[in-house]
Amino acid sequence: MGVSGASGTPYAASVLRALLAAGESVDLVVSRASRLTLLDETQIAFRDAHWQDDLRQWLSRGADGKPDTFTADLDDVRYWAAGDLAAGPSSGSYPSKGMLIVPASTACVAGVALGLSKDLLQRAASVTLKEGRTLVVAVRETPLNGQTLRHLVTLDDAGAIVVPASPAFYAGATHIQDLVDFVAGRVLDAAGVEHRLYRRWKGELGGGSRTD
Repeated sequence: MGVSGASGTPYAASVLRALLAAGESVDLVVSRASRLTLLDETQIAFRDAHWQDDLRQWLSRGADGKPDTFTADLDDVRYWAAGDLAAGPSSGSYPSKGMLIVPASTACVAGVALGLSKDLLQRAASVTLKEGRTLVVAVRETPLNGQTLRHLVTLDDAGAIVVPASPAFYAGATHIQDLVDFVAGRVLDAAGVEHRLYRRWKGELGGGSRTD
């Protein structure tokens, strides 16, 4: 899982919590740009040398910023520094089911589409594509200009799954966390990971109401 510099750190936290809850082992890459966003959105400074403490603090926060809302066991997380191009995920021989980029900035989208591999996040995404594994890109930007749209089409042509961070309301959202979890759930759906983050559509109007 890669976290790039776009706004939307609660999306990343929700996806990562759900992956761990599903029993998945996670290789995590947090880009340098995303640390600035994380600091701005949560006041958490993410540090390589203290990544476990910082990640635990981050994952404990609700989408409304309230601390100690969730708990997370990090035993199945392996962290790789963004500048470590010799890391495991930089090689196609490193075992992986696929990769999720949540959120994906337009700069990240461009780098992966062009095959720049300027950091471990982009390199791991390129490896995922060349090995024919699932790559899910949760782009979080608006509006999208023509250049970014072309990059997204390039990723789609290469086999990636593009999931815009667009919350829906039919699942009966009553809290900001519900909207965040819907997007996180759609990312996990695209990756084939089971979860219970949102109430699914059952073909009945009003079926998503929280009062039913």
